[in-house]
Amino acid sequence: MSRLEDVLELVEVSSVSRHEAALCALVEARLRSSVHLEVERIGDNVVARTTGRRAARLLVAGHLDTVPGDSARARIDGDVVRGVGACDMKGSLAVMIELASDPTPRSVEVTWVFYAREEISRAESGLVEIAQLRPDLLLADVAVLGEPTGGRVEAGCQGSLRVELDLAGRRAHSARPYVGRNAVHRLAPLIARIASYEPRSVSIDDVTFTEQLQAVAVEGGVAANVVPDRVTLTVNHRVAPDRTRDDAVAELEAFLADQFEESDEFRVADWAPAATPSLGNDRLAALVRLTGRPPVAKVGWTDVATFQSLEIPATNFGAGDPLLAHRDDEFVTRDELDEFARVLREWLA
Repeated sequence: MSRLEDVLELVEVSSVSRHEAALCALVEARLRSSVHLEVERIGDNVVARTTGRRAARLLVAGHLDTVPGDSARARIDGDVVRGVGACDMKGSLAVMIELASDPTPRSVEVTWVFYAREEISRAESGLVEIAQLRPDLLLADVAVLGEPTGGRVEAGCQGSLRVELDLAGRRAHSARPYVGRNAVHRLAPLIARIASYEPRSVSIDDVTFTEQLQAVAVEGGVAANVVPDRVTLTVNHRVAPDRTRDDAVAELEAFLADQFEESDEFRVADWAPAATPSLGNDRLAALVRLTGRPPVAKVGWTDVATFQSLEIPATNFGAGDPLLAHRDDEFVTRDELDEFARVLREWLA
């Protein structure tokens, strides 16, 4: 099959988070047909490795899951594969399977990791599951995560802080609101403050990270005839790698301090740590040179941070335009696949 057909085959298999079993089985079957690979399945995760005696080991990883979408709409349209997950990140997965199956000897050992549940809570991540159950399978000198990056290295990643802000009011009949206090109405100045946030930028290893702050969800209200006495606003803060969790929380608390009263609550709901670029690593620097393009910062969170927590230098590099990720019109092109395959093959060689 052609590369486009390889990608289409993966896109046609629905693999929304927590439902990766069918795609995992397909990937496992493809890899087990290569006698030069040692293949292990842990839950809905597959790890394939060469097991020679070369001193260095490189690791290439990608997630099997997608955001919700209709896989039945997948199709090849000229030199493009369209469908949920085509860009994020089944295009990269297809190339990974292709290169993993190539028996040509390399000067390094290679580990290929295909894991589940990346698009949901980090606590459910298949990569974390492997790290807990079989940490030996993730041992490597350096790692590449095949997230869509437009064919250039996107270094490091920003941390993700999710905070829930509870504002208090006083319940009353909606016909007599003057005897109560509307908690939902209290959101107006708080949301205005968040909307006024001016992003902070910081340069690390010559790449620039720009932080972001967004209100992402509101929950409140009792009934149509009741003045609400409580409302919860969920806020997401993307944090540059020079900040810790405590740094980010303290900065956000200070920014919003004058919007809170004693009966309100500021609650940290989730934290995923940031990762530094690691471009001082010789092998990652070599990857940058092979792309022929300057690296940029990864603005979102990725499992580069998970590898860094395992003391493995890592970066993001994959096929597809990152601006298409999670959209209902995702696609990946033949040229993007070919360039990713070229650079990755040369890097592994």
